[in-house]
Amino acid sequence: MIRTLFCLVAALMFSNSAFAQTFPSKSITMIVGVAPGGTLDTLARLLAKTMTADLKQTVIVENTTGAGGLVGLKRLTQAPADGHTLMFTNMSLVIIPHLHPTANVDPIKELEAIGLVATVPMVLAVSNKSGLKSLPELLDRMRKEPGKINFGSGGPGTTAHLSEALFLHLSKTKGELVQYRGSGPALTDLVAGVMDGVLDQTVAMMPLHQDKRILAIAVSSPTRLPKMPDVPTFKEGGLPEFDLAIWNGVVAPKGLPPAVAARLAESISSAIDGQEFKERLAQLAAQAPTQAQRGAAPLMKLIEQDTVMVAGLVRDVGLIPK
Repeated sequence: MIRTLFCLVAALMFSNSAFAQTFPSKSITMIVGVAPGGTLDTLARLLAKTMTADLKQTVIVENTTGAGGLVGLKRLTQAPADGHTLMFTNMSLVIIPHLHPTANVDPIKELEAIGLVATVPMVLAVSNKSGLKSLPELLDRMRKEPGKINFGSGGPGTTAHLSEALFLHLSKTKGELVQYRGSGPALTDLVAGVMDGVLDQTVAMMPLHQDKRILAIAVSSPTRLPKMPDVPTFKEGGLPEFDLAIWNGVVAPKGLPPAVAARLAESISSAIDGQEFKERLAQLAAQAPTQAQRGAAPLMKLIEQDTVMVAGLVRDVGLIPK
């Protein structure tokens, strides 16, 4: 019995090792659950380019949108757990079970964390047509005219939706949360003045602010960002409680061979350490993970922590539309 068990373990170890040596044997699909043009898509394409060179196989970004990210997540969980289908995602991942309670999805039970790629601060911006110039002005108007200010996001369950709900909760104000199919259309309407405000990641917001197409009035970083020195922090604007930063990382279907997971994590880490990648992250005001924050365990810890946080928001704030 013991000999048989030993043989089975040895065979499994050999199989995993052999599989890892031939991995990847074909192109890799990296699913992104939102439309092209937003923060998630931008970072995914940046990573895919670098991983393609490292793995000697093309990493293809596939925008699989719909149902607040559920379609992309289902596409991932139904794929073989061989490392050739991945998902580039962020903390909006843990909102999906609340958006679709009958879909029976559980990111913690159904996914393997591969690695953290970047953490990105949030930027609150207003339309140039709003007449607003600062966070205190915005809060004052929202308290005087409850529900009159509207905020656009990339759709239910996105990080912008989560952030805007949290912002209303922490500031004890009321506003209208308008859901789009992707952050790109929401930002287009912010530029046009259809939306009063948007709260989204620096990757999408910073270029529009720098081009003076919108006005950024607060950033969720401990200090002002070098790329946006004219934008105060939320603490400076009188709302220090809002310190949300968004993690972005890679996950795979449950059951991924450990050796393949390790190879993918190594490729991600190599990308992060590349000079071109570092420069691009700096341009986007995104922060790369430290060595201690890399690999599967730190990312899974973030997923577990945010699962608890989002459950509290759903319970206390009514994050999910009825």
